[in-house]
Amino acid sequence: MLTKDEEMLGGLVHAAHLTSIEDLSALVAVHAAVWDLSQTMIYVVDLQQRFLVPLPGQRDEAGDPLERIRIDATMAGRAFRNVEVVRVRPATHPSSAEPVEPSVEDRPQRLWLPLLDGTERLGVMAVTVPELTATTGWRARYLASLVAFLVEGKKGASDSYAILARTRPMNLSAEVLWNLMPARTFANERVVVSAVLEPAYEMGGDAFDYALNGDTMHVSIFDAMGHDTAAGLTATIAIGCYRNRRREGADLLEVSEAIDQAIDEQFARSRFATGVLAALDTTTGRLTWINRGHHPPLVIRDNRTTISLDTPPSSPMGLGLGQAANVATYHLEPGDRLLLYTDGIIEAQSPEGELFGLRRFTDFVIRHEASGLTPPETLRRLIQSILRHQDGRLQDDATVVLLEWRTQTQRRLTL
Repeated sequence: MLTKDEEMLGGLVHAAHLTSIEDLSALVAVHAAVWDLSQTMIYVVDLQQRFLVPLPGQRDEAGDPLERIRIDATMAGRAFRNVEVVRVRPATHPSSAEPVEPSVEDRPQRLWLPLLDGTERLGVMAVTVPELTATTGWRARYLASLVAFLVEGKKGASDSYAILARTRPMNLSAEVLWNLMPARTFANERVVVSAVLEPAYEMGGDAFDYALNGDTMHVSIFDAMGHDTAAGLTATIAIGCYRNRRREGADLLEVSEAIDQAIDEQFARSRFATGVLAALDTTTGRLTWINRGHHPPLVIRDNRTTISLDTPPSSPMGLGLGQAANVATYHLEPGDRLLLYTDGIIEAQSPEGELFGLRRFTDFVIRHEASGLTPPETLRRLIQSILRHQDGRLQDDATVVLLEWRTQTQRRLTL
């Protein structure tokens, strides 16, 4: 005889094997009822992280199709922004911005929970519990965790999901690069990596990559020449070669030279990419990097000091100049933040001609992280600020990769 927990969790996992993303919401609702959880609603985040979009086929209590919800200034969005469980009265509209906390006497209660794949924010889930107890609380959390894994496992084979996450058409470079780059957030007990990239639908040649190999976190950023399909192809070659050579055990110098050669062979020195290739020993904080014609990495320490990791200049990759790159090292201190960024961040220009600038960029990161925001939320708000600075439209790709070493952020990124 199965227990309720076994029936719900095991039953949902088993039934989900042959379920498409279109049918997932209905399946979750059926199995949630085993735990007396009702009115489940599943929303996923759009590509620019501005909206929460309902999975197909869901309806509200009145029978109307669910509508998308703004992430900013809503209670559902608060669960996403702060990676926290938000309680509201069952009658509260999901787009409400009012912090309507239910009283102890309120029965039942409505919960909004973030959907997390590891530490990557996929969206939110709403559920009504008959009463809020320790048992119903952990059941709602476990259900949200399982739903997140199911969504993550099914979205890669679903055009429906890809279409849901878009608010407008996407160019070819963006289509290729978004499918090539890793998740925008990763964390373990020693390191947090988060990245953001705009314009999400009209990318040229900006790209980022990271991966953990034992105790070593590899991280890179690339800015390919131009804003056309060839720029996207240049960035694709850079990432593909970067992964291939490092997985074969090549060091940073060998990897950067291989990327230089690969781009040169494809474009005969008519295209190039700048970039920073770095490796962090997550046990000691020893950072090793190569700068190929790119802006120098920045380190933010104690939420007040900015250190520029300047090195002698090396040529961009793809020009085939045969110039030896410089391998540099630096020791991070616990709590340090490493920033890699492209031109579109600091050179973002307002209609009046004012640049966003390096100082405003670093001050923004320092101020928002000091207020307790997580790296992915800080970067989400940074991009929104840059877009507002340019009146809603970027003139160049804008990419940031933020790496934190040995902080307490990891605990704030999990539910």
